[in-house]
Amino acid sequence: MTDRLTVLLAEDDPNDVLLTQIAFRKARLANPLQVVRDGDEAITYLKGVGPFTDRNRFPFPMLLLLDLKMPKLNGFQVLEWLRAQPGVLGHLPVAIMTSSDHDPDAARAFRLGADSYLQKPPDAEALLAMVQRLHAYWVILDECPEAQSL
Repeated sequence: MTDRLTVLLAEDDPNDVLLTQIAFRKARLANPLQVVRDGDEAITYLKGVGPFTDRNRFPFPMLLLLDLKMPKLNGFQVLEWLRAQPGVLGHLPVAIMTSSDHDPDAARAFRLGADSYLQKPPDAEALLAMVQRLHAYWVILDECPEAQSL
């Protein structure tokens, strides 16, 4: 059933989006990767409103890959909003993927409820390896709650 589980990437840098998409393809991951470009759009997607009401086209994700530095609402604001939500939405696994190696950012992300904090790798090969590890843990090993009711 893992080939049906969507991963939501909240990332505003088109180069990072492209590299992540390439890494997913090279890793031969069957998981669909949906992309939103800012924090406001991430929340709209997660709520399933506006352009994201069709859950067949925009399924509820089993994992959110969240950049911290995004326009409109940053990753911290998205994470804070998410953890305040009831039910499955508030328990969605979140892996922070950021270029920030600033220790206070990591500490704050974990305080707000991040499940993982990953510094973006410097090259495509390292990103591929990281995506493979993410897949092995979050998609294969971790038990995520059913989101079909959303």
